Amino acid sequence: MSPFRVSWSGENRSTLNNRMSIKNEYNIFLSAVQFLTRIKVPGSFVYKQEYLQQSSRYFPLVGIIVGAISALIYLVLNKYLSNDLAILGYMLTSIWITGAFHEDGLADVCDAFGGGWNKEKILVIMKDSRLGTFGLIGLLAAFAAKFLLLKELPGFMPPEITPSLNPLVNYKTMILLMIAAHSLSRFMPVTIIQQYAYVADIDLSKSKPLSNSVLSSLSLVIGLAFAVLPLLFLSPWYLLVLVPMYLCRTSLARFFVKWIGGYTGDCLGATQQVTELVFYLSALIIWRYIV
Repeated sequence: MSPFRVSWSGENRSTLNNRMSIKNEYNIFLSAVQFLTRIKVPGSFVYKQEYLQQSSRYFPLVGIIVGAISALIYLVLNKYLSNDLAILGYMLTSIWITGAFHEDGLADVCDAFGGGWNKEKILVIMKDSRLGTFGLIGLLAAFAAKFLLLKELPGFMPPEITPSLNPLVNYKTMILLMIAAHSLSRFMPVTIIQQYAYVADIDLSKSKPLSNSVLSSLSLVIGLAFAVLPLLFLSPWYLLVLVPMYLCRTSLARFFVKWIGGYTGDCLGATQQVTELVFYLSALIIWRYIV
C-alpha cells in the first residue's frame, strides 16, 4: 500500500460536500448579480446555465445591494444638495447599476399591450427594440410617480426626535424603505416564474434558463427572507406592504395570462417596476396613518 494514500473518512467527505455546496451557492448568487446588474463579478466565475436556473432565489438579495448603493448616493447628495436632487440621484443610480433592465421591460410591456390586439401582435411588438408612444408614456409616468412618492416618504428625522450625529440613524426609515422597495419588488417576479408559464420564443430569449427553473419551497422561503429583511428593522406594520404588492402582482400576472397565456422577461421587468411603485405608496400610507 502506498504511504501517500489518503483515507477519506465520513467527516472529511461531509466537510468537502459542505465546501462544494457553499461554493455552488456563491456561484448561483454571482449568476444573479451578473444577470440583473452591471456589477462586475470575479474573473474566476464561470457562467453555467444551471446557476442561472437556480439564481432567482437571490434576486431579492441583489435588490438589497442595488437599493443600498442607491440609498448611499441619496445620503451623500442630501448632505450637500437638496432632497429633490438626492432623490433624483437615487433613481438614476439604480437605473445605472441595473442598466435600465427592468425599465426596458416596463416600456416594452406598455408598447406591446398598448398597441397589440392579439397574442401574436403583442409578442412581436414586445421584441421590437424601438421605443413607442405607449412605452414612453409608461416610463414618464413611472418616473414621475416614483419621484413624487419618494418626496413624500419620511426623510430626515430632526435630532430632537432621533438624537444622533450619525446620518444613518437620522435617515433610518427612509434608507430602509428604499432598500426594501428593491428587495421586495424583485421577489414578486420570482413568484410569477414559479406559478406561470413562459410564452416567448425561448430559443431567442435571454431569460431562457429562468423559464426552465422550478423553485423549491425552500428557495421561495430563502427569497422571501431576503425580501423582507430590511423591513425587520422597522415597525412590524410595514410588513403590510406585502398585501397590496402581492395583489398587484397577481392582477398583472392574470392580465398577462389573459392576453398571451403566460409571462415573458419583459413582463417580469414590468412587474418589478409596478410593484416597486405600489411599495412606495403603501409605505407612505402606513407611515402617515398607522405607524
